[in-house]
Amino acid sequence: MGKLKILPAQLANMIAAGEVVQRPASVVKELMENAVDAGATQIAVVVTDAGRTLLQVIDNGCGMSPVDAVLCFERHATSKIATPEDLEQILTYGFRGEALASIAAVAEVTLRTRRPQDETATEVRVGAFGEVKTATVAAPVGSNFAVRNLFYNTPARRKFLKSDNVELKHILEEFTRVALTRPDIAFTLSHNGREMYVLKKAKSLKFRILDLLGSNVVGDIVDLSAETSIVRISGFVGRPDTARKTPGNQYLFVNGRYFRSAYLHKAVMKAYEEMIPDGVTPAYFIFLETDPHSIDVNIHPTKTEIKFEDDAVIFQILYACVKETLGRNSFGASIDFNTDGATPLPQLGKSFEQYKEVSMPVIETDPGYDPFSDDAALRQAQGPYPEAQGPYTQAPAPSANDGGIISGPTGGYSRYIDKSEDYGRLFEEKTLPLGRLLVLQGKYILTPVASGLMIVHIGRARERILYEQTLRALGRESHVTQTALFPVQVQVGAQQRLLFEDNAALLAKLGFDIASFGTDCVVVNGVPEGYSCEPGKVEQLVSDLVYILSEEREALPEMVQQRLAEKFATLGASHADPPASPQEAQRLVDTLFACDNAELTPGGRRIVSIIPLGDIDKKF
Repeated sequence: MGKLKILPAQLANMIAAGEVVQRPASVVKELMENAVDAGATQIAVVVTDAGRTLLQVIDNGCGMSPVDAVLCFERHATSKIATPEDLEQILTYGFRGEALASIAAVAEVTLRTRRPQDETATEVRVGAFGEVKTATVAAPVGSNFAVRNLFYNTPARRKFLKSDNVELKHILEEFTRVALTRPDIAFTLSHNGREMYVLKKAKSLKFRILDLLGSNVVGDIVDLSAETSIVRISGFVGRPDTARKTPGNQYLFVNGRYFRSAYLHKAVMKAYEEMIPDGVTPAYFIFLETDPHSIDVNIHPTKTEIKFEDDAVIFQILYACVKETLGRNSFGASIDFNTDGATPLPQLGKSFEQYKEVSMPVIETDPGYDPFSDDAALRQAQGPYPEAQGPYTQAPAPSANDGGIISGPTGGYSRYIDKSEDYGRLFEEKTLPLGRLLVLQGKYILTPVASGLMIVHIGRARERILYEQTLRALGRESHVTQTALFPVQVQVGAQQRLLFEDNAALLAKLGFDIASFGTDCVVVNGVPEGYSCEPGKVEQLVSDLVYILSEEREALPEMVQQRLAEKFATLGASHADPPASPQEAQRLVDTLFACDNAELTPGGRRIVSIIPLGDIDKKF
């Protein structure tokens, strides 16, 4: 007897579920896309315990017949394709018929569905080992999928799920991607009985972005539009000055389907060259419309990757479109020769002088002026406006000891005091040593030592100090929190708000007092000592915190602490102000030399340098 055998259908479905259903967010994606394909105008998503306990998607679409309601859970049951030619012109989200079979293999699924022409609805329950039960119930038109106890029969998969906030963040990502493609559909999302999104039908994509991501994002994007014989491009791209360190709000769609493409992302980033610094990413919402025959959407189980017939052409068109948009909005160099709507300039002909008399300028002279007379010397000293207050001012009461006396033509005396000396002393005070220390342009501290002159880099010194303080805080100590006089509210989006909730204990230990507010905002009540509480700087601080906390931390705890301490130290050093007094500069130097390593930053850059006295002598 041979060793090969055919796997049971249930086991085969469980294996296939490993590709399609990776986490609760995968279920939300598949069910929402099915609802859109069913022609729904209202879709509600209900989540409990980040999808572990319940994932429910309710729509008012076309519904299914009693026969189709049972058949939809069979593998490869689909109404989207029937012939090989249909694969070349796919315009729907789902088409392979794998999603529902895969979900039912790893969860308990209940479906209630009714068509408009049916008086009653059909209920289908899929339990353990693929057991199917049907019943007739009352339900509104549409479909209601309830997925309970995800991965109940695969404990290993359930064990590797992340925390509730992380899994909910992934659900929000999938919800956002589907909601962006269809502004004409109303969406709602609730978690544990709390409504997170209530999206009404939007007039346009920009209104949908406003409802999903807030006014901060909408105010920072500009229209993108181009049409060629190969592809039509529309959407929005972000202003270069609003690019962020944290990747987020980068969306590519083709024929209404979200997809990921590092190659096309590179085309967008190339258009921003020399406009944004390295390490930051602009926001963009780019929709491509092309012939379905020129793309292949069947190269990935989750259908998030697309193969174009000619990637290089799409790359060049997208690059040129984004570049032209940035130039048109004065973000880059561009020359516009379009004169439509411009004010016409008058044409001056030969007969112009007949209508406008031209007169030659008259030059006035004083034939009797003698530049060597006493009167001329006085006028030259006074200037054209002798009564004006300038670097020289007139003192009316001369004395015998006064210097700089000028004799006037009438026998009077005028004394002129040079005020430039006062201005010189004012600026000289800026460079006087602060005690034994000299702060140079707020960047370096100079102080004499026995062997010469020691120079301390202020920013790098703060980085070393904050690094060691953060390490101690992550271990056992805590930073001092400086409470803001007026709390600052910052809109961060629903996904980033969960990030702050998930790291609340870590932030509190480091001295940050940040609380959630609403569904997409946080309130900054306090920051660690040394940070600024000004609203503008607090918003930048929150953005930097999102960048730091977004990093996946899967290494050893000691390595994680060192990496976090290094990032927070760099963040704190960039937000600190230069020393404002000799005492503050001296305290910074003393604290630096109390560190375990006062010579190098955590990244290995030099903090202190000493110029020997011999090298200084060579300069003279």
